[in-house]
Amino acid sequence: MNRSVNSKLGCLKLDYAKFIMMLLFFILSARPLLASDSDDIDTDGDGYSDQLELKNNYSPFNSQPLKLEKSDADGDGLSDYWELKFKTNPLDPDSDGDGFKDKEELDSLYDPLSSSTKKLVPRLEIDTKKQQLIYFIADQAWKKMVVSTGKPSMPTPRGSFTVINKSSKAWSKTYKLWMPYWLGLNRGEFGIHELPIWPGGYREGTSHLGQAVSHGCIRLGVGDAKYLFDRIATGTAVVIK
Repeated sequence: MNRSVNSKLGCLKLDYAKFIMMLLFFILSARPLLASDSDDIDTDGDGYSDQLELKNNYSPFNSQPLKLEKSDADGDGLSDYWELKFKTNPLDPDSDGDGFKDKEELDSLYDPLSSSTKKLVPRLEIDTKKQQLIYFIADQAWKKMVVSTGKPSMPTPRGSFTVINKSSKAWSKTYKLWMPYWLGLNRGEFGIHELPIWPGGYREGTSHLGQAVSHGCIRLGVGDAKYLFDRIATGTAVVIK
């Protein structure tokens, strides 16, 4: 009788030990599955969790104490800030594996997450109060540029427009000057262009950027106008407010 009881107790102890071992195995096996919910992940191994670094605007992909905007962990020219915005791989310079770096693709309006040649949709937004143009790629504010819009007596029209024509060197019959990198709006009555140039070579309004002093057009500085001209096609949406 006592032997039978001892035998049962021994079996129970053995079963309990097996249960504990199985439970530990399950917990350890499940750990990778639970990692995404953990605030202890430290991708760059710098001793700070990714969650803490992101909360303080530091890159969790770079062991150096760099802000997201300053860090480029994979060296593709695209900051970690933009990698997160466009959902590209911050540790792979060519997220879609098509042979072109992520920054190169975005700057040419191609999707860095697809090997397709379909272009991303750009749009422009102009704030006449801030004297600022924002260039959006796929609804992300990719670049901000200082402009000069219409003076109070000749204000730049507000509303929604589309680019209707382009010219690398448009001529103003009214003011007798050149308007480089012209993007025409509203039947061509006004547009976006580089600081204008008189026939003698003098460039109008060099010091006027950031001020509302134009005749109604949106003037851009040297470099910014060409950058947009090379990327903005006719039909592109433009909002002026």
